[in-house]
Amino acid sequence: MIRAALISLALAGSAGASPVAESAIASFTTLCFTAGQTAEEVRTNMQARDGAPLPYTLIFWDTTLAPAPGMPEAIERRCEVAFDGDHTQAAIAALREKMETPPVFGSATELPATHAEEPGTAFIEGRELLGGRVAVVHVGTRAGQTFMAVDRLPADWEAL
Repeated sequence: MIRAALISLALAGSAGASPVAESAIASFTTLCFTAGQTAEEVRTNMQARDGAPLPYTLIFWDTTLAPAPGMPEAIERRCEVAFDGDHTQAAIAALREKMETPPVFGSATELPATHAEEPGTAFIEGRELLGGRVAVVHVGTRAGQTFMAVDRLPADWEAL
């Protein structure tokens, strides 16, 4: 309850927090950590929040459910949203809240060699998952937009 209030304050208090930023952050934290969804299902579920077309960019694929030609082999699943403005503090607060809410999203681990901090990174962390998998959560800015991403690596990611 207290954490939810802190997230609301972070969203409301971030400079110029827009309804689009709030929607994108809420959609990301609600849907991007749930396995077993196709790209179509994620897009539909994000649109269903208010019935309108997505007012932000969504990148999603899951190679365990459908082919994703041209995507990096070392990433089996990616979910990313990007939206106008710098809303990194609100995005990080919401992401931390999500990762700490049961079921807890893995435990912090070393950042895999497949990922690195890039210009505009505000937060990046490796998370150890069940079955030898690792996820990387990433928040930052690029080209005037905030992005939030989570990549899941396959159990054999180090061999790829």
